[in-house]
Amino acid sequence: MTLLALAAAGLALRAHRLGSTQVVVTETHTETVNVAPPPARGIDWPTYGFDAARTHSAPFALRPPFRVVWRYEADRSLIEYPPVVADGRLFAGTHDGLVVAVDGATGRTAWHRQLPGCIAASPAVAGPLVVVATLGPPPECGGSASAQVVAFRRDTGAVAWVHGDLTVESAPLVVGDRVVVGAWDGTVDALSASDGRTLWRFRTGAAVKSGAAFAGGTLYVGSYDGSLYALDAAHGTLRWSTRVDARFYATPAVADGRVVAATTDGVVHAFAAAGGRELWSRSIGRFSYSAAALADGSVFVGSYDHHLYALDARTGGVLWRAEAPGPVSGAPTALGGLVYFSSCGSCSAYESNPAARRSFAADAATGRIVWRFPDGEYSPVVTDGVRLYVTGYTALYGLIPS
Repeated sequence: MTLLALAAAGLALRAHRLGSTQVVVTETHTETVNVAPPPARGIDWPTYGFDAARTHSAPFALRPPFRVVWRYEADRSLIEYPPVVADGRLFAGTHDGLVVAVDGATGRTAWHRQLPGCIAASPAVAGPLVVVATLGPPPECGGSASAQVVAFRRDTGAVAWVHGDLTVESAPLVVGDRVVVGAWDGTVDALSASDGRTLWRFRTGAAVKSGAAFAGGTLYVGSYDGSLYALDAAHGTLRWSTRVDARFYATPAVADGRVVAATTDGVVHAFAAAGGRELWSRSIGRFSYSAAALADGSVFVGSYDHHLYALDARTGGVLWRAEAPGPVSGAPTALGGLVYFSSCGSCSAYESNPAARRSFAADAATGRIVWRFPDGEYSPVVTDGVRLYVTGYTALYGLIPS
């Protein structure tokens, strides 16, 4: 790795070489950076969906009303996916490629790094590292040779490794000593968490924009080829695949022997985790990008028809639906008997309404709205059990029960 540092001028250039791929990471901010590791606070939320099964559900009892204690503005760029939390810090990425570490108690920047590609997925915590995946450069954010997966030191933001030539829109998943990502070239790749080298690769028939979920030694991941795949997590070999008539964008969620995932045609599917048999399917409108939250025998999932749906996890029957002012595109979060969700103001090319950027909490049993927040867009909240962290359109918020 070649490193040229001009720290006194507030400008650093990091060039990291992995094989034949050279990647440049630039830092252009000048404010003081605190590199001391923060004290442990609360409980970690280390991955998109809280756990490796991506249930988007956690046993925390935080409930509204809430009071905002800080607001962090992330370079006025879209934060498409929620942060992860470890040792009292939030780690997030923006559409313009900014990676930030934010103190959960104060909202102050601990460190930040600028990557050359768009970030359209949550990071993932891998021990002392935080792993971030990128697309091509903004504003197009398409496939590019500059796309990469980067691991930073959580305490200082120093680059630990870079894996180049992977265009990744899915949230990385850490399973043991490996980081699993889906790529636009149609592959599912397992990288070494310690140095980023490829451990195995599985090829599907089209782009993989779904993140992987993990349970019982098996990875579950959907592809734009219309198939859900179950892979051996250790070796990447196929255990089973099931094909439907639409693309999988949403990351699957696994609980109680079921794998639940929506397809882009607005149908939610449930499959048997062992064998892949389809257990039920349910249409929830014309379009769905939403991953599902699984809690207390229910499936909570959003639709572009401006509703959040609650389905019976055993049968797929509709229990209730809650109306929103815009499409519900991101995954909801189930916490303490409530389901948090956000509505989009600009997530559809055919519908733009910035006033619809709001976040809500619905009673998980009835769908009654019990809390509203005046910002949002995609996935709404994560928590460490001490504070609730809300993801707005370009800002992060720290809230405490009031």
